[in-house]
Parts: sequence; structure tokens; C-alpha cells
Amino acid sequence: MNGVARISKFIGNTFSVWVILFALLGFFLPTLFIGLKGQISLLLGIVMFGMGLTLSSADFREVFRRPLDVALGVVGHYVIMPLLAYGLAVALHLPPDIAVGVILVGCCPSGTASNVMTFLARGDVALGVSIASVSTLIAPLATPAMISLLAGQWMNVSAGSLILDILKVVIVPIVLGVIVKALFRRQAEAATVALPAVSTLAIVLIVAIVVGLNKPHIVESGLLIFAVVILHNGLGYLLGYLFARLIRMNPAQRKAIVFETGMQNSGLGASLAAAHFNPLAAVPSAIFSVWHNISGSLLATWFARRTAKEEQDATSVHSAKHG
Repeated sequence: MNGVARISKFIGNTFSVWVILFALLGFFLPTLFIGLKGQISLLLGIVMFGMGLTLSSADFREVFRRPLDVALGVVGHYVIMPLLAYGLAVALHLPPDIAVGVILVGCCPSGTASNVMTFLARGDVALGVSIASVSTLIAPLATPAMISLLAGQWMNVSAGSLILDILKVVIVPIVLGVIVKALFRRQAEAATVALPAVSTLAIVLIVAIVVGLNKPHIVESGLLIFAVVILHNGLGYLLGYLFARLIRMNPAQRKAIVFETGMQNSGLGASLAAAHFNPLAAVPSAIFSVWHNISGSLLATWFARRTAKEEQDATSVHSAKHG
């Protein structure tokens, strides 16, 4: 089991590399993956089931201990990213399918890797986990409502079918994971050592399938979508930080808000797009999945180094005063 844990941890820690690799495989060898297009929802369900296995009462303790901070983080996420997506779609005159795809990923809950980035950045992990958990649990209502409100001018949106799909691929697997953990705690805890590898495999397969299905569209519109995704993600980080600063959060809390705002559950975006819209609408989610892991890793490293330098400087000043 120690060997499995080491391999799984390595795969989880190199998540960005695997996402890029499978995105490239999907682009250059699409026939390997397009036959799996019907399995996108199942793959996302596996990721959400794993999330359910890892949830505990501690993840929601912060909700009751700091309800205002958690609520502000969730509201900030569901306001900043959807409105940014809409603003970019309008300002850049995006084609309908791409506009809907960008708005769709903007309306998804926090990304599954956001807590890892908050940890690496030496941020408030407990706050980040609570925001991610709450944003995911309210997604069946929040995500369809925001998509219907913002994407309706480009194409018809069936909020009812979106709600049912999110319940099916997000909430039901999470609840099943929680139930399995409650009934078989020892086995569930033993199985969690393999979760980073399993979740990584599921997410990278979703990315490869979407990229493979949309290779011609990516060749035609890939640069535009990349530009929009980078802007969306980068502005999300920036506005998340400014929002956290505006509401007077401390530096560790600001880091949590930054990643919970700017990182999206792009696997859910790809799944919903593939099931309810034109396949091209899934491309922004696939590219977002690749990009936000790269940008998140870089930003987390910068935050951590900045914090370490500030602590070193503070120690030097303290030593000088009392030397």
C-alpha cells in the first residue's frame, strides 16, 4: 500500500504535467479518445465520489465557525467568474458556441485543485476547503441559474435539465462517497491513498476526450479560446484578491479567496457542455483545465516565496532590534 500511496502522491503532485500530456495526446491522437465521449459524466462522477470519500465534518466546521468569511467567498466566486465570462464574451464578440462555453465554465463551482494551490501558497486551507465544498453543494441551483441568466442571449438554456445533470454527476456521487465512508470507514480511508491517481486519470481523460472531439475547432479557434481563458483566469485571480482585500481579509485568507475564485471545476463544465450544447462549447472548459493548473501552480509558488521572504525580513528586523 505504501508503494501505491507514493505513486498516487507523485501523480497528484505532477497533475499539471499529466493534463498537458493528455491534452496533447487528445489533439495528435484523437482516435484514442473520441470513442469514450459517452463516458465523460461517469469520469466526473468518479472524481466527485472521491471527493465524497474525503469529506469530513471538519470541512464544514469553518462554515459554522466563520460563516461570513465562507459566505463571502462563495458569493464572490459565483459573482466574479460568471460576470467576467459574460463581459469577455460581449467585449470580444465571441461566436455563440464559444461564448456559451466560456460562460459555462465561469458558472461552475470551485476547482478540485484549488485547495492544493492554497496549501502550496501557505494560505488559509480550512477556509478554502469550506468555500469549495459549499460552492460545489449549491452548484445544482447556482450554476444553472447563472448560465440561464447570462447565456440565454446566445442560445436556449434548459435550467431544469442542467439541474438534473449536476445532481446526477456531482451531488449523487458525493453523497454516495459520504455514505460509503460512514459505512466502511477503514476501507474508505485505505482507498483514499489511491484517490490522487484515480482523480487525475479521470480528469485528464475528460480533457483528452474533449480535445480529441474538437480538434478541427481547436485548429480554427484555439488561439482565441486560449486568449479568453487566460484573461478569464487571470482576471479572476486579480479580482478575487481585490475582493478579499476590500472585505479586510488577512493575507492567508486572501490567498484562499484568490484560488477559490479563479479556479473552476472545468470537468463539470466539459461534461455539461458535451451533454447540453454544441461540442465546441466544451473546448473552453478543456483548455481552462489545462491552463488554470499551470497558472495556479505558478501563482502558488510566487505567493509562498513572497511569504517566506516577508517572514525572513521580519525575523531580521526583530533580531536587529533585540541583538
